[in-house]
Amino acid sequence: MAIRVTQTMLNNNMLRNLSNSMGSMDKYQQQLSSGKKINRPSDDPVVATRAMFYRSSLIQNEQFQRNVGEAQSWLEVSDNSLNEAGQIMQRLRELAVHSGDGALEKDSLQAMAKEIAQIRDHMGNIANQTVGGRYIFAGTDTTNPPFSDGKFTNTNTDEIVLEVNKGIRLPVNVLGTEIFSFKGKDGNDIFGLLDSIVKDLEEGKPVNDRLASIDEQIDNQLAVRATLGARMNRIELIKGRLESEEVNVTMLMSENEDADIAEVITQLKAQENVHRAALGAGSRIIQPSLVDFLR
Repeated sequence: MAIRVTQTMLNNNMLRNLSNSMGSMDKYQQQLSSGKKINRPSDDPVVATRAMFYRSSLIQNEQFQRNVGEAQSWLEVSDNSLNEAGQIMQRLRELAVHSGDGALEKDSLQAMAKEIAQIRDHMGNIANQTVGGRYIFAGTDTTNPPFSDGKFTNTNTDEIVLEVNKGIRLPVNVLGTEIFSFKGKDGNDIFGLLDSIVKDLEEGKPVNDRLASIDEQIDNQLAVRATLGARMNRIELIKGRLESEEVNVTMLMSENEDADIAEVITQLKAQENVHRAALGAGSRIIQPSLVDFLR
């Protein structure tokens, strides 16, 4: 059965199609203005879902990079401190060897005692090294100085752990107990050894017989520093991976969200031509009135 098409139906269809055409031009205009394929999730739910995933990944990556930066600060300060401690221990060794010179008088040995006393005090300063106001050799008890009254009193052996990548958690601190509380075969830690050396020299006694104990402390420091170096290398590798991931995710996010400006301009021009043609056709569809014949 044939359907009767009225003038009202033609007018309504024309207006609806013109509205749709203008809606398409508005969409392309918004894409040009914002540079994005979509401006609301309803424009394309798939693109919107992927955009949320990529943005979440970037936020997570940024947090990991901040953690890596903090870890590097702790490890670099710790490494510099251990390097400084190693240098003054080598100076201590030189003085201990020199003290065995039989030609030295008591005054010379007492002068050595004064220098080694300064070395002892400086070693205490190293033990109290801080990063951002937190003591790096105090375990997790970072608010209290580990060295006080001439002794290393801290006994905290808990590590400060940061998550530097998904599922990867690394300790960022060096335990001071492994360095300053390490006891050699003579039963002394590093400060006890320094105290006994200063005392002997003040009494005019050579301390070249303490070389084995000094070497034990130096070897222990080197072992701790080697472990620290391996951790720093791993942090550096993780940092490089995070930077690469940031570039890749940003690129994927751009491909997912950003509009192809040249393509959008082409589509907008094409839609403008379609709209003009629709307007021309619509002007012929509208039923003439008496006014048209009176012109």
